[in-house]
Amino acid sequence: MEQINIYSGKKAISRIVAAESLRDLTSCLEPYKSIYAVIDGNVARKCPATGQLTEILKNRNAKIKLIETSEEGKTLETVMDICAWLLENGADRDAMILAVGGGIATDMVGFASCIYKRGVRFAYVPTTLLSQVDAAIGGKTGVNFDKYKNILGIIRQPAFTYMCPQLLESLPQRDFLSGVAEMLKTFIIEDNGNYQKAADLFFDISSEYHVEVMMYGKDEKQAWAEILKKHRRTLSGLISAAARVKAGVVSRDQFEKDERRKLNLGHTFAHAIETLAQRESVEQRESAEQRETATEDMEAEVQQHFPEGVTHGEAVAMGMVLAAKLADRYYRNDRNDPTELEAKISNDLWDCNIPCYCPYSIEDMAQIMKKDKKAEGGKVHFVLPKAIGEVEVVALTVDEVCRLMK
Repeated sequence: MEQINIYSGKKAISRIVAAESLRDLTSCLEPYKSIYAVIDGNVARKCPATGQLTEILKNRNAKIKLIETSEEGKTLETVMDICAWLLENGADRDAMILAVGGGIATDMVGFASCIYKRGVRFAYVPTTLLSQVDAAIGGKTGVNFDKYKNILGIIRQPAFTYMCPQLLESLPQRDFLSGVAEMLKTFIIEDNGNYQKAADLFFDISSEYHVEVMMYGKDEKQAWAEILKKHRRTLSGLISAAARVKAGVVSRDQFEKDERRKLNLGHTFAHAIETLAQRESVEQRESAEQRETATEDMEAEVQQHFPEGVTHGEAVAMGMVLAAKLADRYYRNDRNDPTELEAKISNDLWDCNIPCYCPYSIEDMAQIMKKDKKAEGGKVHFVLPKAIGEVEVVALTVDEVCRLMK
């Protein structure tokens, strides 16, 4: 078990516990007498390790609530429902609220904990790779509002974040790869030799999976779980390395005034991509409701670029490639050919089986980016990669970005 601290000055204000199994969670919960656990219902139903987790919570006499999570449900209404449950079950100022789930669950439960009785203690047990390397670290909480992602929220550190790869072995492949994109993003920001290690590992994992399923006909879920279990120790080391990078950045700039902005590599583009994809999905449903059958004319009228939706990690992957392209145009010239860095990031993502081509025009994304929460004084902060392990935050108007990206 490894402990990584997040500091405010010289004082440790939060800790990340990196373990290979759930066994050590008991000691993390030991100081708290009144525990209220909010668990993602999808995790409770599909993750075998949840049984062990539930047993640990019952032994601590914890009260448990299941919630259903989705981007559409990441709202103030869901947060109010969590607060109502806490109130009904007698949670006082000494309560410990434990969020178990992916980034949506930790964001909402963290936000509820920040506003319930003006703030109670909370902690996270993230169950996705994306949340273990990004969303559950750093204290950002929040919900979506008026079709804009994470526009309402508070930065406040959890008491602890408990991470273990055991919780990832039943994670669907697409969701796991979404977290891979975030991990690679972290190592593009600060490398320490880990970027290539991660790219090679996930290329090997994807290759092994295709061999097992396509050549030997193994069950997809079984093959995926077995491969992740085989690489558990290496994966655990990379998760810890990514957590150390983010913990260091957050310790130096908790409230995103300067250095922490680097962690948004790819995210300004990603949030625009997610918003456009969600709007297409809503328009598609509304069009379908207006007609008795979905005809070819309707398909042409409402084009949906992501019929199965787009994950946050996939959007970040597209955003990183766009950021590399913008960096080339900003620092060097207006060549249309991809630079070595843009090509490397794109090729590594494809090798890991992560889609990274963005189908939207820069003009369409620009309308969303103008209202991005990172916009200040008419400019948006873009994180531009200069090399693996080196990025720079640059403030540009959306019009400047459109001109550079054409």
